[in-house]
Amino acid sequence: MACFTAPLAAAIAAGVARRTVAHQESSETISWATKLGWLEKLSFGGCALLAFEHIWHGEIIFQFPFLTGVRDGNTAEVLREIATVGGAMTALILAVWIGMLIVSSAIVKRKTAVAEG
Repeated sequence: MACFTAPLAAAIAAGVARRTVAHQESSETISWATKLGWLEKLSFGGCALLAFEHIWHGEIIFQFPFLTGVRDGNTAEVLREIATVGGAMTALILAVWIGMLIVSSAIVKRKTAVAEG
């Protein structure tokens, strides 16, 4: 019902970190601000996907309190879903981002080796 809030929190944190790091960076081939931007976009995408799925299934409504689980008094179930499903989605997004970092680093190293040799 509200599992999309976990990747939303990760996206906000990545955005704050990106803005903080962007002011302190040196000249690196792929800056950390860019890498954190990737994480921010992936997290917002995961949040949007989960929110759309919940709207589609009628679990999010457009009147207060917006979540049918909270309206029905199942707040504990809502919090459990945020922790389990939202946490799993956020972990998957983080794993994909780490994979992107590994691949991009390998590509940069290969391009540097070709340019030098």
